[in-house]
Amino acid sequence: MDRSKTSASRLAPLRRADIPPAGANPLRRASGTGAVLGAVLDHGPVARSTIARLTGLSPASVSGHCGALLDRGLVREGPETAGPRGLGRPFIPVEIDTSRFLVAGAHIAVPHVTLSLMDLTGRIVAEERRPHEGTEPGRVLARVAAGLPRLLAAHGSGRTALALGVATGHWVDPEAGTVVHHPQLGWRGVPVRDELARATGVPVHLDSHSRALARAEQLFGDAGTRGSAVVLFVGNVVDAAFVTAGAVHQGPRFGAGNVAHLPVGTASARACCTCGTAGCLESEVSEPAMVRRASERGLPVTRFAELLDLAVGGDPVATELFRQRARLTGRAAAVLLDMFDPEVLVVVEPGTGRLPACMDELRAEVEARSLVCDDAARSVVPSSFTGSVLATAGAAVALGALHDDPLGPWPALPAVS
Repeated sequence: MDRSKTSASRLAPLRRADIPPAGANPLRRASGTGAVLGAVLDHGPVARSTIARLTGLSPASVSGHCGALLDRGLVREGPETAGPRGLGRPFIPVEIDTSRFLVAGAHIAVPHVTLSLMDLTGRIVAEERRPHEGTEPGRVLARVAAGLPRLLAAHGSGRTALALGVATGHWVDPEAGTVVHHPQLGWRGVPVRDELARATGVPVHLDSHSRALARAEQLFGDAGTRGSAVVLFVGNVVDAAFVTAGAVHQGPRFGAGNVAHLPVGTASARACCTCGTAGCLESEVSEPAMVRRASERGLPVTRFAELLDLAVGGDPVATELFRQRARLTGRAAAVLLDMFDPEVLVVVEPGTGRLPACMDELRAEVEARSLVCDDAARSVVPSSFTGSVLATAGAAVALGALHDDPLGPWPALPAVS
């Protein structure tokens, strides 16, 4: 998906007829102040009267919530303006204030950490990738803590980081702030939130990368994900996130989304998964599996990024490997569509984001196998953040927490009066 088109559509001026009645769409934010902040994110600069219609809140409530957000420096007022073509009473619109605060992000992948800074509209301000120098938890987290102030000093333009969001794959407990189990990193029960909060001095929020990207889609990506969606992440780790009735589902043990062992391979599949079965989704489509297949086909690559570059450049062997990956991913997507019947299934996989033929292959597989999906072109879409997925994931954890509780205890923000 073209991110610029998404943003332009979201920020286009509204006509009264364009505004759905309150309640027509599932609310994705529980608090009134969060709902107002979300409406400003979607439509700002926007009149308070329009916010009232969008959220179903009374004009007096909207004014109060806007006042609180103004006091905290999260929104600002624009110049007074009139309605379309000068009609209507002049009004003072409100918009997200990007001049004072940022959120920081860290995505912990199998081979590296991606650090990022994001403004309060969801725009990535800066990012850098740091290969691991060993995957021991203390060593990885120390490098995150050391890199954050340097990134902020170089690219923050004097703005303050409200919080650090951290995302990674596999089993993550956001309530306890721990990585419960990440087999590729060898992590089990790692208290990421507490360790980084002590090291950085800022609030830290942690979640799985799939749930983080689902939240990012809801906040500033594909609007179709706000009610119900599946986000399928295909990288070194393969997992998923589920949105139901506007909320990202976590499960009572925060383990929702483990789809790595869905059987998608053929009877002749040679790659054996860690679960002991040949043909599991992760063993067939993960980045290490792709690099192994490329080597078997004689391609001189040792890293997944090199293989992707070859495919984007038109190499026929590399391209066919990505098309095969898309077909296998399509098998899993068809199962997930039939199990959950979501409004949208978002595929977070670089081949489908950068190679149109791969998305065509994936959708064709879905249409051939799914019983409920009758329009794969509409129901199956690439990530809104192709090219910045990892940078977006970590920071979106922090930005999502801000939208969930904008009046909460954020140390960098002025106290609520």
